[in-house]
Amino acid sequence: MTASYGQFCPVAMAAEVVCTRWTPLVLRELLCGSRRFNDLRRGVPRMSPTLLSKRLKELTQAGIIETRKASDGAIEYHLTPAGEDLRDVVMTLGFWGHQWVETQHALQKLDPALLMWDMRRNLDPMPLPARRSTVLFHYPEQPPARQRYWLVVEEGDVDICSTDPGFDVDLYVTCQLRTMTAIWMGVATVRSEMDAGRLELDGDPEMGASMQRWLGLSPFARERPSAGRAA
Repeated sequence: MTASYGQFCPVAMAAEVVCTRWTPLVLRELLCGSRRFNDLRRGVPRMSPTLLSKRLKELTQAGIIETRKASDGAIEYHLTPAGEDLRDVVMTLGFWGHQWVETQHALQKLDPALLMWDMRRNLDPMPLPARRSTVLFHYPEQPPARQRYWLVVEEGDVDICSTDPGFDVDLYVTCQLRTMTAIWMGVATVRSEMDAGRLELDGDPEMGASMQRWLGLSPFARERPSAGRAA
């Protein structure tokens, strides 16, 4: 797998398994529900397919994941009990990063496809109409191929399209990617960004009014410490 630290220490032994490059992010995707290779790739778009395959094999050998065949014959990756036991470790790492890594610096590392994928799997369909709902997110400052994403919710299923799916759009959301990322990470709110003129909503007024509820937040979004950091 990787070079050993050469220490008989639980921290060293665990780090040899879970702290190789990209491995924590692969674990994040598995813990968030991704099961198939292409879904994992969408969650780590800058990781090469070859390296992803290598990390999945290493995690399988370490007893952290196992492969299963789905009903359609596709291979799926599932966490073992040992893998599930890493949930608190990965979540705590994410909470630490959200609380203590400088937010303005982090907001420079933006990827619209990754943001939309993350929003898709955490969206709450309950506040949306029972009919099919289509929301168009427009990030005008991005390159043309990365400006528009369609969020389609139907019968509880949520899908993201980077090309027009051909449905009537119920709600248009226009803002910079930085603004939507800040809302998703809990740094800002839909209302605060609208009041500041950084977020525009056009279309179904009820869908717009409930956006903060159906959009939800990143699982790593929570309050930052109010004291101690600046000391």
